[in-house]
Amino acid sequence: MTDRKIDPKRSTILVTGASGKLGRRVVELLRAGGASRVIAGTRQPAAFDLPGVEARKVDFAEPATLDAAFARVDQLLIISTDVVGEVRQTLQRNAVAAAQKAGIAHIVYTSLTNPGPGSAVVLAPDHHVTEEAIKATGADYTLLRNAVYMDMLLQSLPPALASGQWYSAMGQGRIAHITREDCARTAAAVLLAGPTGQRVVEVAGGELRTVEEIAAVASEVTGKPLQVVHVDSAALAAGMAGAGLPQPVADLLASFEEATRLSQSAVKSEVEAVTGRAPMTLRDFLSANRAALVG
Repeated sequence: MTDRKIDPKRSTILVTGASGKLGRRVVELLRAGGASRVIAGTRQPAAFDLPGVEARKVDFAEPATLDAAFARVDQLLIISTDVVGEVRQTLQRNAVAAAQKAGIAHIVYTSLTNPGPGSAVVLAPDHHVTEEAIKATGADYTLLRNAVYMDMLLQSLPPALASGQWYSAMGQGRIAHITREDCARTAAAVLLAGPTGQRVVEVAGGELRTVEEIAAVASEVTGKPLQVVHVDSAALAAGMAGAGLPQPVADLLASFEEATRLSQSAVKSEVEAVTGRAPMTLRDFLSANRAALVG
């Protein structure tokens, strides 16, 4: 743990992956929240166009360039990369090593609910390895264990509502989906508060629901009947692959449902405690996106 004292709003904050939806939104919220020096880290800084924000090239695949990228940074948000497996682990370890070398006071990382070795989620080891690397730096850190995006329901629910059947491997497990916006709000709030030691924050929705309960809300919002058809994760993955999804993607999505079945997704949300505002409810989210659900 560092003894370095910083003023959060006057600190230099670097957000990696700033060209992505989550990263850009965090940058916007930091500026709106009064952060005076925010740097957008991206592989293509020339394409980043947010007024008043410096864009700096950050490429985890080029570790020799990270010394300059992380220079004079007080707080760093590492947004997990869009690759998986050993490649992702290597890239993110590169970032953590560079952050330690740069003496960054506060490392924040977008992780996953329950990423430990027992997780059923295919990409959980990537997050576990990164978390352990961050812990080993000795710096203050905040591990944001983000739940499954509520936004993903806009992919799975429309075809289910159209057919009237929703194939699921979640069993009777409960899950607290979270919106991307609430994940961004939580990350920004953590950075605006500054280092507070070494901690884990459960970034999840405020409602733990079974798949039947999710289906019931979707049916009420849209006026369409929706029956849950329970299958195992192997059958679910096979069905998704048969419908045209690449097999690795199908396996990944099915693994999230298996984790829910095993009660690995049932965590208590800490979003309101961190941000001062409760996360968006499932009903409000589906109501706001009703047009996308019914087609």
